[in-house]
Amino acid sequence: MRLTSVLCLLCIPVLLAGCPRPETHAETDAAAAGSDVAVKDPRYEQGRKIYNFHCYYCHGYSGDAKTLSATYIDPKPRDFTRVSPEQLSRERMLKSVREGRAGTAMASYKERLSDKEIEEVVDFIRHEFMQEGRENTRYHIPGNGWIDHARYAPAYTFATGQTALDTPDETLTPEQRRGKKLYLSSCVSCHDRARVMDEGPVWEPSVVSYPRNNGMLPSPPPLDVLSGASVYARHDQPHQFDDLDAEQQQGEALYQQNCAFCHAADGTGRNWIGTFLEPHPRNLTDTVAMQGMTSERLSHVIREGLPGTGMPAWKTVLTKEQTQQIVAYVRRAFYPGRRAAIDE
Repeated sequence: MRLTSVLCLLCIPVLLAGCPRPETHAETDAAAAGSDVAVKDPRYEQGRKIYNFHCYYCHGYSGDAKTLSATYIDPKPRDFTRVSPEQLSRERMLKSVREGRAGTAMASYKERLSDKEIEEVVDFIRHEFMQEGRENTRYHIPGNGWIDHARYAPAYTFATGQTALDTPDETLTPEQRRGKKLYLSSCVSCHDRARVMDEGPVWEPSVVSYPRNNGMLPSPPPLDVLSGASVYARHDQPHQFDDLDAEQQQGEALYQQNCAFCHAADGTGRNWIGTFLEPHPRNLTDTVAMQGMTSERLSHVIREGLPGTGMPAWKTVLTKEQTQQIVAYVRRAFYPGRRAAIDE
């Protein structure tokens, strides 16, 4: 439904911001190791990093556009594995990345990438996907927090649509029932386009209005962006400060680019993604939960991750200085009243 497509496109920048990485296109060594492709030309390797940072969400890690977002977008993102370099010229691709494509979800990247970077990512796509048909970096690897991804194998058929999600439990095998539980608890927040046998009623947009004030009902309160937002979106409103020092300002930018995707812009973890993750991301504003969270421990958790949760290790993505900047911002923004007590 086209309305769904429009709504999804409005959400994509938020989700992309949450594909959390700093603006250096830095790729973890572990993520690079997740690919069994050894590309020796450094130009293609730099192009790979740019692609994995900016392009994979719609076009897929291996250029085949088999992504969740692609199921919402109309027209669909380009599948680079189904077109040859002769069919799609380098010049057209450079222009598409630089200027965007009118009438599609393809945005202009001329303000985000240099001309050299645009050439690098286009040349990577043409060589790896269109010419060689290679598989790119994998996501579900230990370096991205998936220590034992094989244990989710029973959920695969639900994520791929091989098994309908609304299959009656009594007809499922014990292994399938375990897979369904795993899928709903751990996979659905990213792979939420599972197949069902009964799709239910088709929703259509309709115009509604508040009831007229005929003296029996009070007038509705005035709407504003915050009160009219969804229960999730209101937590994507960051705190506003006018007295942050330089370190905290850098930390604020890094937090909103990398951490807010799961922990929410306001630190509560009550945004859409944070609500669906299990276990839930830590509520950084909860004074009880943060009781023993020293700066040293917070820095360690950011760098090393937390096994058994969705908190990955950031030590190959963020420098120690950047980690400390985030710690400084978190302490100032979310529990400044505990600063002295925690350090004691």
